[in-house]
Parts: sequence; C-alpha cells; structure tokens
Amino acid sequence: MRYRLPLLMLVFALAASGHARAEDLMNIDVSIRDHRFTPAEIHVPAGKPVTLTIKNEDTTVEEFDSLALKVEKVIVGGRTATLRLRPLGAGRYPFMGEYHSDTAQGVVIAQ
Repeated sequence: MRYRLPLLMLVFALAASGHARAEDLMNIDVSIRDHRFTPAEIHVPAGKPVTLTIKNEDTTVEEFDSLALKVEKVIVGGRTATLRLRPLGAGRYPFMGEYHSDTAQGVVIAQ
C-alpha cells in the first residue's frame, strides 16, 4: 500500500517523457488529384515522428507506397487516410502511388 503512490508517480513520469503524444505530432496534409501527390515534396524534421493526412480527391483507389519509409496504405477514392511516419534520419525517402506510378510520385525530405 505504501508503494502505490511512488509507483504511480513513476508510471506517469515514464508515460509523459517516453513518447510523443498525438497532439504533439506535426501533421502534414497531402492530397491526391489527377493521380498526383500535392505536395510532391514533403519536408519533415529529422528525428521526429510526423503524421501525413492524405486525401484522395480522385474517384479511383490509390496506394501510398514507399519501400524507403516502410509504408503501404490503400486509399479509396474520395476518402482520407492517416499515416504515421517514424522518426527519420536526415535524407530523401521516395514514395509513389502504386496504381499510377508514372504520375503519382514524391519524396519525403527529412532535415
């Protein structure tokens, strides 16, 4: 019983310091229109997790695909998807639309 308060304090301290909260994450809006990503060049801070909110404004399905980012996400036409990117080292991380790879291309640049 006497250990309960110190244990609770430790749990709260670890929870507060260990992970970024959802409201602390940087969010970047991305759209897919005419089988192209806008913006096609996405700048993010290196070493920080980031959320991409991707709205597919086309009527057809598209897949956000990136081997470099280790992400695949199918986005139905007219729908929105949220992707959480892990903290990235400085560099360029290409991505594409799997179903329209000739036009749907882009890059995440971590600086």
